[in-house]
Amino acid sequence: MAAAEPKTPAGTAAARRLARSCWSAFWDYETPKVIVVKNRRLGIVYRTVQLLILLYFVWYVFIVQKSYQDRETGPESSVITKVKGITSSEHKVWDVEEYVKPPEGGSVFSIITRIEVTPFQTLGTCAESMRVRNATCDSDEDCVAGQLDMLGNGLRTGRCVPYYHGSSKTCEVSAWCPVEDGASVSQFLGKMAPNFTILIKNSIHYPKFQFSKGNIENRKDGYLKHCTFHEVSDLYCPIFKLGYIVEQAGENFTQLAHAGGVIGVIINWDCDLDLSASKCNPKYSFRRLDPKHVPASSGYNFRFAKYYKVNGSTTRTLIKAYGIRIDVIVHGQAGKFSLIPTIINLATALTSIGVGSFLCDWILLTFMNKNKVYSHKKFDKMVDAPASEPSQQDCALTDARGLAQL
Repeated sequence: MAAAEPKTPAGTAAARRLARSCWSAFWDYETPKVIVVKNRRLGIVYRTVQLLILLYFVWYVFIVQKSYQDRETGPESSVITKVKGITSSEHKVWDVEEYVKPPEGGSVFSIITRIEVTPFQTLGTCAESMRVRNATCDSDEDCVAGQLDMLGNGLRTGRCVPYYHGSSKTCEVSAWCPVEDGASVSQFLGKMAPNFTILIKNSIHYPKFQFSKGNIENRKDGYLKHCTFHEVSDLYCPIFKLGYIVEQAGENFTQLAHAGGVIGVIINWDCDLDLSASKCNPKYSFRRLDPKHVPASSGYNFRFAKYYKVNGSTTRTLIKAYGIRIDVIVHGQAGKFSLIPTIINLATALTSIGVGSFLCDWILLTFMNKNKVYSHKKFDKMVDAPASEPSQQDCALTDARGLAQL
């Protein structure tokens, strides 16, 4: 008589059935259950949210922002400038070599419109300027020999001497004499300055797209010799009158020429490289950059000196120059169609449409009268069977109220 086969323990058999059930569930396809709620108000909210999200992505993201393009910001740029014109003051005629600083023709330069000249300064001793702190005095005891004021003009000798004009006295200094405030003469150069012409030659390059362009039209008929900028008819003639630049910046030329100031010439190259190169054009704008409404820091001036020899001694003419500083600023961005940002933004748009479902579910389960009924219909709950009675539903979802499984 054959021996009886040993029985498999009940726990082991249950574990095998559970493993087979779970492994089978790994290959099953799962899909969310859809519940149709017959509520017109909720349906209108749902479709409205979806429509707004769709309009946002279609109109703003894809049409306005052109998010289907790969972009490059900040083009490589070069700027060359050249000023032409002559003007006169009370004493002389001024040409470009004298009123443009620096003369190299870079993106930042100054056009002198008013000067305060202190001529024939020589090294010696003289009265300190009254604008210097603690410079006024009544006797020699008020002046300390060897004292050096960093905002002054020289080293104090310890003597109290009469000022250049009036009855006041200031401490004597060893410096370039006479000091600036004592003998300066003002001269206005801005009479003809509005008619100065400024050539601004600009070239840009976007290395990512290997795209280059300049702001001067390629013509051989001497076009630049007789044209001036016009945003419609002469866009590629970058020759501007100084008066036009100041006017476009919203400033009064006479006031600006007297106190000085900083004007920005902004060239913007926004290029859609999905279109032809002729559609990529520079856009010019002008605005004042220095804070004119702050008296302590408004205006613009600088000093320089011209040296020469008189009877074997070194002499100089000190010039305090007020002028209009021009800053040429170039910026922009280029874009061209690329598959990667298109796919990313399309996926974002499709995902965002689901926000409508989230919002309506929140309203449905929070504020509706039958929210508990909707909750039971929408959510299935997992029921754990006793450990001693494993079944194939240990890895499946069951409805707590006996709803049919999908």
